[in-house]
Amino acid sequence: MDDTPEELICSELGLGEHLLWADRPGQGFVLRAGDAFMIPFSLMWGGFAIFWEVAVLASGVPWFFALWGIPFVLIGLYIMVGRFWADAWQRAKTLYAVTSERVIIVSGLFARQVKSLSIDTLSEVSFTERQDGSGTITFGPAPPFYSWQGGTCWPGFGRQAVPCFELAGEARKVYEVIRGAQRAAKQRA
Repeated sequence: MDDTPEELICSELGLGEHLLWADRPGQGFVLRAGDAFMIPFSLMWGGFAIFWEVAVLASGVPWFFALWGIPFVLIGLYIMVGRFWADAWQRAKTLYAVTSERVIIVSGLFARQVKSLSIDTLSEVSFTERQDGSGTITFGPAPPFYSWQGGTCWPGFGRQAVPCFELAGEARKVYEVIRGAQRAAKQRA
């Protein structure tokens, strides 16, 4: 049986640190705003690359030309369908937590990566909420067009530009937990 997010995050807690909330991002297939551009682009790229490769193989030209098209076909297949699987796999390996002292993002496809941000030094916390109550809580200023590209880099290609709890369930509740932890940290200081 799978461990709960609360059980999995316990190894990250320090002495005297209290877990206030833990969860995983939304799971499964997700479409983002940036897909309005990426889906047609990926179909054009992949379609042309596959057409090129089939035409080259059918014409009997030297093997170099057949090999030349393979990376373009592979890239096309990734941006057409593979990126959705990579994104779902990455989110399945991600945990979010809010403690009395920090926000924690545990991720990593092949190695465990832990990003920890101190509650009392978070200067900017913002959130966007979907109609179903899920949303994204962002820690720090977001670069231009960040929300348009879905808030993340292409899945599997680098880290997020801005730390965030992407696709957090009950985003408003989690946002209020963070704000409450910030108020409690200021009272302790």
